Amino acid sequence: MTLAHMPVVRDLGVLLRLRNFRRLLAVRLLSQSADGVYQVALATYVVFSPENETTPGAIASAMAVLLLPYSLIGPFAGVLLDRWPRRQVFLYGNLLRAVLACCTALLLLSSVPDWLFYASALCVTAVNRFVLAGLSAALPRVVDTERLVLANSLSPTAGTLAATAGGGLALAIRVLTDGSDAAAVLLGAALYLLSALAAMTLSRTLLGPDRDLDHVPLRKALTTTARGLAEGLRHLAERRDAAHALAAMTVVRFCYGALTVMVLMLCRYAWSDGESDGLALLGLALGASATGYFAAAVMSPWAVGRFGRYGWLAGCAGGAALLEPALGLSFAPAPMLAAAFILGLVTQGTKIATDTEVQTSVDDAYRGRIFSLYDVLFNVAFVAAAAMSALVLPADGRSVVVVVTVAVLYAIVSVSMLRRRRASAAVQHTRTAK
Repeated sequence: MTLAHMPVVRDLGVLLRLRNFRRLLAVRLLSQSADGVYQVALATYVVFSPENETTPGAIASAMAVLLLPYSLIGPFAGVLLDRWPRRQVFLYGNLLRAVLACCTALLLLSSVPDWLFYASALCVTAVNRFVLAGLSAALPRVVDTERLVLANSLSPTAGTLAATAGGGLALAIRVLTDGSDAAAVLLGAALYLLSALAAMTLSRTLLGPDRDLDHVPLRKALTTTARGLAEGLRHLAERRDAAHALAAMTVVRFCYGALTVMVLMLCRYAWSDGESDGLALLGLALGASATGYFAAAVMSPWAVGRFGRYGWLAGCAGGAALLEPALGLSFAPAPMLAAAFILGLVTQGTKIATDTEVQTSVDDAYRGRIFSLYDVLFNVAFVAAAAMSALVLPADGRSVVVVVTVAVLYAIVSVSMLRRRRASAAVQHTRTAK
């Protein structure tokens, strides 16, 4: 069979011929490339700036400041996404982030208190919750159900690759400008502006939501947040397959967060004698993860079709449980870069299966809320992992405890997903027999 006759390649060609899918994809690619530029610029400022004394606790504190406060707005984002035209969220959200990123660049060039810098960064990343949740909720509006798994492979993975490429650009700019994080942040602002312009190519009503609540006043929408959140949680409780997939993804995200902090510390202290060496190794780690994301995009449609969503989730977690300690316990750069590839594949493969499960199990009227809750779980798990790492990581990042703990968690996820797969198969068999 030639490449042109492979079903996945044919379906991919069909997806890319869909005009509205291409336009939504362009919004995602530009937005997430800007995210990558902005986030890596902040990370290098916190971790690699000579004036900053980097410790696992400092990294965890920065993550907590940037992630936990705006996790509280996740439910609000969901309620509003189920009322506001999602296209308008992409347009105005990216315009706002472009302005705020310019403010962050000015603060980096000035001698200001750290809290003011973090407040500016917090505002940029808070808007990100609306945009990313809206992109996931809008995807079923531009592709048919049969190709939704493939769209979930291509679109979020392409966004992750764009974010990784943006991160690489930020690192390159930092080297070329002799350590200027402000220049990288300004590039991120320009990309946010381009994403806003790309959103204008989409129809205002195309991306939903279905209910005609475009003109609900903001105050009224906010007063119904608690009730809307409760309804979303009840809806999720009734969709047990989606709930189990979200739980698995949360644990996998925790593992990824713990290993991210460990790699940052290894790049900063254990693997390099200077800032440039550490940045180069961090860039290689990002590239290895990006390659894993791409591999997941290629493999996931076939794997989900062959093993089912829970089977693929179990396979991803099981592979990580075996390979992560085998590669990571040496704490040497080459094996750890191989581990970065594996974890990129595992994390993105798990996300593709989870996204598809949520999108197909949850009604469109609730998707905004569920994906916002999904996003909150992502952030809380990541910060919790950073906090755990801060307690056990030594200054150079070498920790057998972290590597073994993460492997055990992956194994638990794998076993749980295998049990869920068998239970779902039994229910399906009973229904067929009737």
